[in-house]
Amino acid sequence: MDRRTFLKAATMGTLVMGISKGAFALDTNYLVKVDPTLFAAINRVKDPANKTPLEMTHAPFITAPAEVKAGEPFAVSVSVGEKGHPMSQAHWIEYIELSIGNEPAGRADFQSKGYLQPKVTFSVMLTKESAPSGVATLVAHQRCNLHGYWEGSVNVKVV
Repeated sequence: MDRRTFLKAATMGTLVMGISKGAFALDTNYLVKVDPTLFAAINRVKDPANKTPLEMTHAPFITAPAEVKAGEPFAVSVSVGEKGHPMSQAHWIEYIELSIGNEPAGRADFQSKGYLQPKVTFSVMLTKESAPSGVATLVAHQRCNLHGYWEGSVNVKVV
């Protein structure tokens, strides 16, 4: 066999092995099957009185006072799901974001190691300008690597 033929065969063999190992790695590293429809849009709780198990562990759960004084800071906690989201190296929350209406207020990023509980407490201060109607909407977003982008919201009265 001449050198040129050997190099062509070795290159093709390497490519074939690399592609097949990559395809195999997808099956072994992510044992939980991913539902592609969860990545097509923003996921929200459809019926608050009848939440599915997926909604109970993935929809952002916001804990905030019902009424706050303008200009005074207050705590807003955002956890992923009412029951808490399981974290592992194959299934994790990438981040939690909090917005006041459409205005970003804060963000926390998580590692995929599985050591943290996906819960964050933000210190927020609303002004009269941020709630011209007297009510501000706090919106939380989170992204799960297997179950997509989720949103939850709560209204807070500003006096």
